[in-house]
Amino acid sequence: MSAPLETPLARTRRARKGYRLLHDRYPYAHCELDFDTPLQLLVATILSAQTTDVGVNKVTPVLFRRYPTAAALAAAVPEEMEEILRPTGFYRAKTRSVIGLGQALVADHGGEVPGRLDELVKLPGVGRKTANVVLGNAFGVPGITVDTHFGRVARRLGWTDESDPVVVEQEIGAIFPRRDWTMLSHVLIFHGRRTCHARKPACGACPVARICPSYGDGETDPAKAEKLLKYELAPKKDA
Repeated sequence: MSAPLETPLARTRRARKGYRLLHDRYPYAHCELDFDTPLQLLVATILSAQTTDVGVNKVTPVLFRRYPTAAALAAAVPEEMEEILRPTGFYRAKTRSVIGLGQALVADHGGEVPGRLDELVKLPGVGRKTANVVLGNAFGVPGITVDTHFGRVARRLGWTDESDPVVVEQEIGAIFPRRDWTMLSHVLIFHGRRTCHARKPACGACPVARICPSYGDGETDPAKAEKLLKYELAPKKDA
């Protein structure tokens, strides 16, 4: 989807300009999973598969009150945890992952969440996407989170043609300074959820429309596109 004959340097410049424009639209972009500790974020991210962050945030307060530590997760009765996780979908598989996670943390890391990518991805239910969420938001270690929104927006913008999340992560990581990786992830995910939707992007209300090779894939009329926007475009006053 990249522009014809676009050089790598031109793509990098266009991508960085696009990021600046998107950052201006979503300067408050952040992880939308509620958490207080690395363990809570790790568990919440695992639970977010095939469901919404809003749905996960409704369940995790109950889960973390019941199981506040890795040891408590490890010792959980599966049937009891399943009832708590039922609203998130695939609750039996998620229960197995969360209990297995607790057991692995107790056995291999003294009950603490490790702050290294190579150690995180060895844990049950943890892949690179989940690991980068935790590293970037709980440990302050820059990481690129390639979820469905990030990948879709990056391809539409012509920053990559790849669909493999690991390759996308590598290609985007080569375009942007490491210090920007975590915020870049938040900004693209916010844009994918609020403007650049999977089925009908709001092209006419998009801040990067002029430099997007996919402009026209969605609604281009500004008034109609405005109605397609999801959630607020600025944080609530009481937030």
